[in-house]
Amino acid sequence: MAFWCYMLRCADSRYYTGHTEDLEVRLAQHQQGYFRACWTYKRRPVELVWCEAFPTRHEALEAERVVGGWSKLKKEALIRGDWTMVSHLARPPRERHTRFSTSLETNGVGEAEGTDCFERSREASDVEKQFSTP
Repeated sequence: MAFWCYMLRCADSRYYTGHTEDLEVRLAQHQQGYFRACWTYKRRPVELVWCEAFPTRHEALEAERVVGGWSKLKKEALIRGDWTMVSHLARPPRERHTRFSTSLETNGVGEAEGTDCFERSREASDVEKQFSTP
């Protein structure tokens, strides 16, 4: 028996992540508003946008916990199957928003939008040592 982790796109463009042992039944329950307390109840209709089968309920639940905690951008990359972007978005924000520079003043990393990261390169330090006075 397979267990499923799945993601729904709701009418308000938000994503819901869940897990189940019977995907067809659970999707019908979401669409029909079977559980009034469910997060998707007031966000219908919903659309299945991603699912993956797992051999155990524990693995499906763990996938739900992990994927459910992702940003909207990362979830959309998963939906598209864009593993390069999923990997990119897994890095800390300071490592994602880098621009490259040819300046000796940086190690190839310029100041990026939304960050204050500005690292000096070994080459820049070497140049400064050549011109520094004792």
